[in-house]
Amino acid sequence: MGFALDFWDYIALASLGIIGMSFLLIVIFILGLPGRIAIARNHPEADAVYTMGWLGFLGVLPWIQALIWAFKPTDVVDLRYTPRQVKKETEEMISRLKGKTPLAFADKRSSDENGAS
Repeated sequence: MGFALDFWDYIALASLGIIGMSFLLIVIFILGLPGRIAIARNHPEADAVYTMGWLGFLGVLPWIQALIWAFKPTDVVDLRYTPRQVKKETEEMISRLKGKTPLAFADKRSSDENGAS
């Protein structure tokens, strides 16, 4: 190379390597942030938020959308599935798996047969 490398050249190379690795770790931390937030908040679409956060390096807007999506409230109440209905559906599924006629269907059949007679 025409010159000898001394102590300060190695220090400069090591500091550039440390700065480069730090920058890479910060980028990795920032890209995975929406996914980690969604997982910590038990978000129902956490896998999609995680993927969108990592694909956000292609543009800034998808990452911002993933970050907003991660903070979206997830306590959605579906009125079609009340606890009583879930319990009834679970009992029907278990009785169907056991090979028995579900109680709700048996009651309905007997009332239909009595009413038709």
